[in-house]
Amino acid sequence: MPQDSTVPPEGVFVPVPTFFKTSPASPSALQAALDVPAQCQHSIHLAKNGVRGLVLLGSTGEAIHLSRAERFELISGVRDGLTKAGFPDYPIMAGVLTNSVDEALEWLGDAKKADAQWGLVLAPGYFGNAANQENLLEWYTLVADLSPLPILIYNYPGVTNNIMIGLDTYTKLAAHPNIVGCKMSHGNVSHHVQVSLDPTINHTKFRVYSGFGQQLGPIVLFGAAGVIDGLAAIYPRAVSRLFELAAKRPVTPEALQTMQTWQFIVSRAEEMIGKWGIVGIKEGVYRELSIGNLQGGRLPLKGSMPEGEWAKWAVALDAMKKLELSVD
Repeated sequence: MPQDSTVPPEGVFVPVPTFFKTSPASPSALQAALDVPAQCQHSIHLAKNGVRGLVLLGSTGEAIHLSRAERFELISGVRDGLTKAGFPDYPIMAGVLTNSVDEALEWLGDAKKADAQWGLVLAPGYFGNAANQENLLEWYTLVADLSPLPILIYNYPGVTNNIMIGLDTYTKLAAHPNIVGCKMSHGNVSHHVQVSLDPTINHTKFRVYSGFGQQLGPIVLFGAAGVIDGLAAIYPRAVSRLFELAAKRPVTPEALQTMQTWQFIVSRAEEMIGKWGIVGIKEGVYRELSIGNLQGGRLPLKGSMPEGEWAKWAVALDAMKKLELSVD
């Protein structure tokens, strides 16, 4: 499929957790400071191991727990680290998690100055279904009209009072020249498939990503561009190889069987991510990659998994580790 330079590449993106040090930056600070060196170390590891791009400061990145200055510091710091490591144009989406049009544009302006290429803009769901489809269409259109970056629609009902972007709304927004894709972080596979296969959408200019690696094989087989997946923060090569298996054409019986085997292992491990979220991802990155610490996120997400909890997932995670080590 031809690649438009303004459109994110197909493949696996990682919603990167934000790393924090174990102590505040100053005596007056209330929470632990950003750990930009750890952030860069992890981002470079992902870039070297099959991941096609990063989502910085999305939901997993705790953007709502950071100040404006911290958000800029993190994006610009990672960009600088990637450039010094030999990845100067590595794809970065910046999360935009605010309900105000003016603030969304402020976040997008800052992201552009920090050298992100796209904004991943969360649906404004504070008021839930009171935000009807007509108003969502107008909200996204206004943001896209004025955004200095191309944007993607981010539909995550779990953090937006169960608001869902309608299929007709996707079709209309996909025609906007500054809207280049969407991320659906929900279990409605039919929506992923319908938007991915909609014949009225130009799929060279509008890409569909899932937020769940559990859906990777099925949705990529039916036209989706890939996933933005938390498990890949820990096992990037394995999840990226599953994408390659699903994207390769033609799909031979042997390839399908291999894909099914890998998808089962990935889906089983994703259960840990589903239960423990940011805390589980950070624990996995620390245990498997020796990056970060076991402090977790900022309040109210501070802390680690309970003692013995990681061991309960040994069967699933050991299988993932075996896949990870099997990829050249």
